[in-house]
Amino acid sequence: MNGGAIRRRLGLGVAVLTGAGMMALALPGTAQAAASTCAGREVKTMRFATGTVHVYRSDGYVCALTLPRRAGLKQTMSVTVQARGNRPVTDKGRFSYRAGPVTVHAGHRCVRVGGTVGAGSVHSGWILC
Repeated sequence: MNGGAIRRRLGLGVAVLTGAGMMALALPGTAQAAASTCAGREVKTMRFATGTVHVYRSDGYVCALTLPRRAGLKQTMSVTVQARGNRPVTDKGRFSYRAGPVTVHAGHRCVRVGGTVGAGSVHSGWILC
């Protein structure tokens, strides 16, 4: 194979990989989006009529995000995480795909988590104690 053929094949490979990467960014699945935005393992899922709150824990940190049941439609959403003894941390606004992630250092303390999508909401008591 000559140098020109190698360059053409390399250019084609880069173009295919770039196109695949752009598609992955443009069309994220909700499960993929949830898994890729918080570190650690998922420790709790709280479902409600209009969405789901996913809670993750890693090395003393707790992370949460709210996903709507119908992604792509801009709507009011929020997610809140509060470690016992600290103020709550909230991300709220009009989003299409998710609210959050919100991360707090909890150490070994209990946390409260809540989320809203439109008129629906869910709130935990003190969890992960």
